[in-house]
Amino acid sequence: MKTLIKSWVGRAANSDRPVFIPLILGTNRKGRLSADIARFILKILKNRSDATTELIDVAQFDFPTDDYGTSIKNSFPEYADTVSRADGLIIVAPEYNHGYSGRLKTLLDMLYPEYTHKAVGVASVSSGSWGGVRMLENLVPVLRKIGLTPSRIDIQFPNASDFFLPSGEPVDPAYVSRVEKFIDEIVWLSKSLRWGRGNLQ
Repeated sequence: MKTLIKSWVGRAANSDRPVFIPLILGTNRKGRLSADIARFILKILKNRSDATTELIDVAQFDFPTDDYGTSIKNSFPEYADTVSRADGLIIVAPEYNHGYSGRLKTLLDMLYPEYTHKAVGVASVSSGSWGGVRMLENLVPVLRKIGLTPSRIDIQFPNASDFFLPSGEPVDPAYVSRVEKFIDEIVWLSKSLRWGRGNLQ
């Protein structure tokens, strides 16, 4: 009985530990509006007590032009280590002609087991009124294929060039609560999957 009690106490303590959810900025396009959106989400995420985060910017990776996939993993050990430690991920990505950037695809394709049974949420961005939903439709199957578990809640940022006031606050203040709800779901899923990875086979 004592062993059982200790086991459940350990599991409860593990569930209370903040989850680590890095944010991937998935474009290197000059003048990218997605960077402002990423900073907006990061600010809200950093104010939480139940999660920690850091920014992963695809623009900072010097990818080879003659090789792709997991064969280039060893050239980017910091990314592999960050994802290994992560409980979940948030991806902020714009829509490129119904798709997403090739640089984001290269980054995602580098790893495989490091993603397994970890949460992921997607914030899609576009300059138009659709908010990148067509990109999201193409990205989600890729995320599932590499082992990630997409959140049931995603979030769209349409008309990104007009999203912020000069003060840096969103034009629509309701977006603060929308992002909080988006993060709530990712944190819950990240905690649940972390428990499963540690206790289920």
